[in-house]
Amino acid sequence: MTPDVLVPLAVTVGVAAFVQGTSGLGFALVVAPVAGLLAPGLLPVFLLAAMIPLNLYVAWRERAAADLRGAGWITAARLAATPLGLVLLQAVPADRLGLLVGAATVLAALVSLAAPAFTPGRGAWLAAGAVTGVTETATGVGGPPLALVHQHRPPPELRSTVALCFLAGELASLALLFATGRGRASALWAALLVLPALAAGAWLSRLVHRRVDARRMRIMVLAFALISGAVLIVGALPGV
Repeated sequence: MTPDVLVPLAVTVGVAAFVQGTSGLGFALVVAPVAGLLAPGLLPVFLLAAMIPLNLYVAWRERAAADLRGAGWITAARLAATPLGLVLLQAVPADRLGLLVGAATVLAALVSLAAPAFTPGRGAWLAAGAVTGVTETATGVGGPPLALVHQHRPPPELRSTVALCFLAGELASLALLFATGRGRASALWAALLVLPALAAGAWLSRLVHRRVDARRMRIMVLAFALISGAVLIVGALPGV
């Protein structure tokens, strides 16, 4: 990976790690459009691999607040739906993956912004897990359904529960991608290269995560996702 790709990608990863470590979501929404523009061949393996250490850290940091029952139902549905994400990935040409990532990002952001308040139950957990299993395996973007389910819960619960769900899902998606020949070792190497930036962002989030208004931060992330996802869609259109 050349410096003109690595440097902006590492900066983006650092910012995204700070955002997700603070608000509980946003890593994939921030990184996926940028990675799709700079190096679409890295998706979705780069996103999945880069998020593992971040979510491991967040889940441990706020383990006392985790909703284990909700995480269990979400993970079960997410694992069951993972093969559907692989089917979607295989059906989309490599040069159109950027369009898929952009569309998934914009749609997820709009749904998260417009959703009314509700108390999650088993049905909501299963639905969120199933959607996440498909979208995260195919594009690396899976956070919005999980955030949507927990968006009205206390911030520590949102952050820790989403991180737990991500961990199980990311490992399952990576295993399936490499087992079926869809994974690239170069994407794993790229994730290792940006690890210092990710660690810096996660460390900074530790300093402020109890003081930042998570709801306002979430809206800022989703607004950025709308803009960057739209740019990615336009860039992937024929003749653009």
